[in-house]
Amino acid sequence: MEISSELDKYSKQFLVYLEVEKGHSPLTIRNYRHYLGRFFSWAEKQNASGPADITLELVRNFRIYLNRIGGEQEHNLKKITQNYHLIAIRSFLKYLAKRDVKSLAPEKIELAKTGERQINFLNSEEVNRLISAPKTDNLIGLRDRAILETLFSTGLRVSELCSLNRDQINLKSGEFSVKGKGGKVRVVFLSQPAKTAIENYLKRRNDKDKALFIRHGRKKKPLQPLPEEPKKGWRLTARTVQRILNKYGKKAGIVKKVCPHAIRHSFATDLLMAGGDIRSVQALLGHASITSTQIYTHVTDQHLKEIHQAFHGKQRNEVQEKPKPETKIVPNEASRSGGAKENKNG
Repeated sequence: MEISSELDKYSKQFLVYLEVEKGHSPLTIRNYRHYLGRFFSWAEKQNASGPADITLELVRNFRIYLNRIGGEQEHNLKKITQNYHLIAIRSFLKYLAKRDVKSLAPEKIELAKTGERQINFLNSEEVNRLISAPKTDNLIGLRDRAILETLFSTGLRVSELCSLNRDQINLKSGEFSVKGKGGKVRVVFLSQPAKTAIENYLKRRNDKDKALFIRHGRKKKPLQPLPEEPKKGWRLTARTVQRILNKYGKKAGIVKKVCPHAIRHSFATDLLMAGGDIRSVQALLGHASITSTQIYTHVTDQHLKEIHQAFHGKQRNEVQEKPKPETKIVPNEASRSGGAKENKNG
């Protein structure tokens, strides 16, 4: 369904604003377009023709609509997905307020409460099994080992990994810069196993593709660029990396879901369990807010419990264990004199 000209005009301006002034990625803009498009299409059916018709009652009814999408036969939208729609609407309303366009005040929209987020991560034994799963006697195996080592060493998002170029990586220093969400640049570090794995992989490469990780044909014929993305050449896509991790997860006998973000979670929990502070982990992950990093703290509760048991109340216990000095009872004058008379009379 087409959006009315007034809403269409402001939504297009808003998306350009996100791209040019806010510097959001194409993926983020695509998501905003999707969430707002769904809201505008629904709002038109409720006779809302412009920004002035966006009311708190309209948004409340839209939330009910989102909560009932799919009906009884299908799974309804998750609360977090419903919140993504509300965040997009709220951002759009903030934009309208800056432009002095009359509409609903954005602060009146509250997000739905969601349950505690479950973190899917691998323990150290599972990580070792996963990374050891690829056979390194061929080029594809060397590539896949390098991918796994790089993900666990840096905590990169899958999109960040796929965008890496060969000249971006400094194997001598073991560190490089990466541009993450919102165009934020951070430094990440390669462990010695990761440096070795990348070096072994690049030594076997005889192509001139600038991408760090590329597709390799199994037959003796040159690879062709992906037809849907010819400009990307042989560069791996996020979907391909997901398939690679899923493949080796099964091969390693790991029952948990093995995906790029699970490795990222494993990277974060590994640092925290080893004693890393949360601010440093936040910087390494590229989180804009410490709140995003705090989702990992509950998985290290056992580690914190051990610290608490080892150190809490230690000084207090030492004081309690010290023997108390004996107290000598000195009689007062009255008892002394009374005792003297008693002895005299006796």
